[in-house]
Amino acid sequence: MASSSSTKTSFLARFEQSRLGLGLVFMLPAAVLLLVFLTYPLGLGIWLGFTDEKIGRPGIFIGLENYEYLLDDSVFWLSVFNTLLYTTLASAFKFALGLWLALLLNENLPFKAFFRAIVLLPWVVPTVLSAIAFWWIYDAQFSIVSWVLMQTGLIDAPINFLGDPNNARASVIAANVWRGIPFVAITLLAGLQTIPPSLYEAATLDGAGSWQRFRFVTFPLLTPIIAIVMTFSVLFTFTDFQLIYVLTRGGPVNATHLMATLSFQRGISGGNLGEGAAIAVAMIPFLLAAILFSYFGLQRRRWQQGGGE
Repeated sequence: MASSSSTKTSFLARFEQSRLGLGLVFMLPAAVLLLVFLTYPLGLGIWLGFTDEKIGRPGIFIGLENYEYLLDDSVFWLSVFNTLLYTTLASAFKFALGLWLALLLNENLPFKAFFRAIVLLPWVVPTVLSAIAFWWIYDAQFSIVSWVLMQTGLIDAPINFLGDPNNARASVIAANVWRGIPFVAITLLAGLQTIPPSLYEAATLDGAGSWQRFRFVTFPLLTPIIAIVMTFSVLFTFTDFQLIYVLTRGGPVNATHLMATLSFQRGISGGNLGEGAAIAVAMIPFLLAAILFSYFGLQRRRWQQGGGE
């Protein structure tokens, strides 16, 4: 008995001193949270996609019928198109404007700390409050944008921002860009801070101009950060729900329905949990593609820098 107790005590002592053991202990709470709040809902959603379950009525297994129905559903394919368009344009604008803002804030500007704090405001404000603000800005009769343009003589009547399909698409993209720029800008700014000034000094001594310094020094060293931040930006944009739901509810005539909002409408508002879950599950391949694109991009960058084979 004494020998067994001694062995157990020795094992626990070695486990406590082990970095791997300590890491496992620290990761255990996060792993439990992920298992409860991510793995279980994901598994449940995949299962519901194979059933005809509705709110208030348990379903039965129907195989791929929900997915077969979606293949012939024009509204579903419109939501796929809207989601890809929304994600592509919004992410591109957020990257371009965020990078420009990061480069600007990285310069020796007066009140630089104040401007960095101001830039974060659109990201800090809750999404619903931002959407309500844009809902007033886009109001068909009392829009401040329409009023300014009418006062300057550029237009004769108020713009129907959210009532016209094309205008509605552009309006929700603009709102998402405004909200997402701070995340991109601040993250890229943090990456810019890690680039040694000596590299810029050496490039300047070699006769490199501002564009050449950006192209051959800043951008290559910033590539891993860009890959990470744009992966998160694409994921956040692709799964956006609150902004669209508050502004347009997917209208007009489904012109701004994303896969996330259509899934909610079919599954919760419409009560068809199976179909709503199937639409949500259909988002997974797109999300995995974005993650894998970023991962292999980072691997390629590490190989170029000599970090691995």
